Amino acid sequence: MATALTEKFSRLVKQVSGQARITESNVQDMLREVRMALLEADVALPVVRDFVARVKEKALGQEVLGSLKPGQALIGIVNRELAATMGEGVADINLVAQPPAVILMAGLQGAGKTTTTAKLAKHLIEKRKKKVLTVSGDVYRPAAIEQLKTVTKQAGAEWFPSTPEQKPLDIARAALDHAKRHFFDVLLVDTAGRLAIDEVLMTEIQQLHTVLNPVETLFVVDAMQGQDAINTARAFKEALPLTGIILTKTDGDSRGGAALSVRQVTGVPIKFAGVSEKIDGLEVFDAERHAGRILGMGDIVALVEQVTAGVDVAAAQKLAAKVKSGAGFDLNDFLGQLQQMKQMGGLSSIMDKLPAQMAAKATEADMTRAERDIRRKEGIINSMTPLERRKPELLKATRKRRIAAGAGVQVQEVNRLLNEFEQMQGMMKKMKGGGLMKMMKRMGGMKGMPGMGGGGGGGGMPRF
Repeated sequence: MATALTEKFSRLVKQVSGQARITESNVQDMLREVRMALLEADVALPVVRDFVARVKEKALGQEVLGSLKPGQALIGIVNRELAATMGEGVADINLVAQPPAVILMAGLQGAGKTTTTAKLAKHLIEKRKKKVLTVSGDVYRPAAIEQLKTVTKQAGAEWFPSTPEQKPLDIARAALDHAKRHFFDVLLVDTAGRLAIDEVLMTEIQQLHTVLNPVETLFVVDAMQGQDAINTARAFKEALPLTGIILTKTDGDSRGGAALSVRQVTGVPIKFAGVSEKIDGLEVFDAERHAGRILGMGDIVALVEQVTAGVDVAAAQKLAAKVKSGAGFDLNDFLGQLQQMKQMGGLSSIMDKLPAQMAAKATEADMTRAERDIRRKEGIINSMTPLERRKPELLKATRKRRIAAGAGVQVQEVNRLLNEFEQMQGMMKKMKGGGLMKMMKRMGGMKGMPGMGGGGGGGGMPRF
């Protein structure tokens, strides 16, 4: 997210971190760069002024001037103030109410309200173990009700039917009554949006708020909207007692100004961020971790969470037991490893959470090539028979030609995959007798790995 802002801040971090002395002059230079970066990222001018003033006051204080590493102390201040601008820590969703807890989703058309409603439903089911019902009060947009029905099914929640002929208030009352009678924990209400703020929209959503008395009124805003997001946020705040914000499309090449502005303009916390188009692509928003990403420091905690969530622990234990028993590592296991990579959200999603200096070693082209390579390998293995996957030694010239034709690749690609498979098979054999640590020592152990002490590894993407 906020690609341009991250690039500028990363360069700034590099310049300032190495400075032995911090003076009023170089603080002014840095703040000028910060100001320009924020304005170019579509951050609202009052927010920029306030942010720069806070950083300046603290940067010229004793904390920086008396520090042994003033450059790093200065970056620490920028990091803390960025986090403070977006909100302190994590603001969890409030479900303290007599069930069903009603959550009202507000925002303009095109912000991603309907999809976000389903993503939130999935989050509440999986993370909070709640029984969730969704309903659409959008009787104006063609197919809005059917869209919510489809994405609700994907999320594993239940959907309350409504029709374009009904009035939104009648739909809301009926859904609330149904939720009470069938003991739902949460009712998510997707409201109608418009292409711009208008009186009819605001009156309708105010009436819905009165009827439903929601515990949460969440404003869904497109992170790519820029300055318009601020005006929209202000209008909704004046019309409704908002309790939180959900930023959508943060995975796009957005300038990122909305994330830094909406919280200060509305005075309510950002609670979630949409990080992908997938139904599970909703993250609880953590201001401190997000500030780290903007400064190019990465978000290793989010990376660990993403990898942990993507790893099939049972499958990994089964493979470990298989290798230990001496049953051997076959092409089905190799395919399983490739599919684990995809479940983690893809290489680009992983790279997005790495510190800028590490991520810079892999270009966008490298990531695209690596992801394409994984898909090609999957295609080759899927073109084999079950027997060939279990017994790769059967793969002679005739079979290789058939597999290559089935996967739409050259025979050389099949040979390359088999070579990589044999290398991994060899590694697995060494692990069989508990020789993993011996192998790591022979390879130089952790020393050569980036971020683990010693010299960092070379650039470029790893091969899979």
